[in-house]
Amino acid sequence: MNFLKDSLSIFKKREIPFLEYYKESEDVYTFLFEKEKDLTWKAGQHGLFNITHKKIKNPTRPFTLVTTPSEDIVKITTKIDENPSEFKNALLELKQGMKVSMNGPVGGFYLKENNPSLLIAGGIGITPFRAMLKQIEEEGIGNQEPIQLLYLDSEKAFLFKDELDSIANNASITITYIDSRDNLYQEIERFSTLYNSKGKYLIAGPTSMIQSISTYLQNNGTPKRNIKKDVFFGYK
Repeated sequence: MNFLKDSLSIFKKREIPFLEYYKESEDVYTFLFEKEKDLTWKAGQHGLFNITHKKIKNPTRPFTLVTTPSEDIVKITTKIDENPSEFKNALLELKQGMKVSMNGPVGGFYLKENNPSLLIAGGIGITPFRAMLKQIEEEGIGNQEPIQLLYLDSEKAFLFKDELDSIANNASITITYIDSRDNLYQEIERFSTLYNSKGKYLIAGPTSMIQSISTYLQNNGTPKRNIKKDVFFGYK
């Protein structure tokens, strides 16, 4: 039933009013939209956002919802460089009160079981994990198994760092900031040695990083079913 419900949600379209946007860093922007009372999702899922205020060639893009439902706002975060696509130009043109449409939320990239979990983020791939850790903080630790976040960014421009550090005060969560692939694999090996086949792995970031880490894990005995991937394709 949950699978059917998640599948059908893709056909649910909502018109959501734009509130504001702001810069997280030099080329990363966060956009805020109003949340309808009955809109809910699992932390880590994404919505399909559609530009409606002007005609563009490719008006629809998927974005992870950075917030949890209880935060009572829809928030997305994305990279926008000096030569943005039509879609991202249209995002920057939004004024308060203008609307975009959103289908979903959808997707199976969320924590389902209470297992030791290693969350591996590359760059903008931190967005689903911000929502997941926030939800854990909201719900309390209870009998939560250990959760570790490895956040790789070679430029050390770690998004949401202050907020993540605050959440990490929760005793069941540890966060390690990493700026090299070598150090990343050392931390992965340490976790996998400690928890063996019991550990779960969630990976979000650039395609090449996800493929490399997934192959490494499977070559070292991690069952494929224990690995979840949320690919960031790097579209403009």
